[in-house]
Amino acid sequence: MDSDEELMVRLQTGDEAALESLIGRWRAPLYGFLHRRIDSSAVDDLFQETWLRVVRARARFDPNRRFSTWMFQIANNLCRDRYRRTGTIERGQAALTEELGATGQGHTRSAASQVDARLDVERGLAALPDRLREILVLRHQRGMGEAEIAEALDIPRGTVKSRVHAAMRALRAVLAPEGDDS
Repeated sequence: MDSDEELMVRLQTGDEAALESLIGRWRAPLYGFLHRRIDSSAVDDLFQETWLRVVRARARFDPNRRFSTWMFQIANNLCRDRYRRTGTIERGQAALTEELGATGQGHTRSAASQVDARLDVERGLAALPDRLREILVLRHQRGMGEAEIAEALDIPRGTVKSRVHAAMRALRAVLAPEGDDS
């Protein structure tokens, strides 16, 4: 099986089957990323636009870089553009719910309280500035490491670290019950 990077090299030479393979491999992860970054009504459009840009920019792809980082950078830039144009806010990030302990009820929460906690995190993410929200989505939903996030967002690795810390602190503050000064 060809790597993503090898498929991109094949795509650069005009192999349409390589594009089909990439889309098949990355359909679910890209849809998941987009669902957490933008409102549901625009996901299909941005999914298609991401792949159009991958095809249009194929000659600029460097096979020494990871395809996934490059593709998510394209998708993230499209999401940023959409936010700027429409002011749309993203849906929440479920993985943050556990890390934050949003409900404070430990691991024995009922299914209903888990749903409430996820909704709290979604609302909390919506309240964050875009630069903090995107860091959490890439880190927790996509599982990207600091180096990958730095490359995808074109920022220094140290900035990634500080934004992750700031984003978690801001999210905890948003989710803290009113009157809780702890």
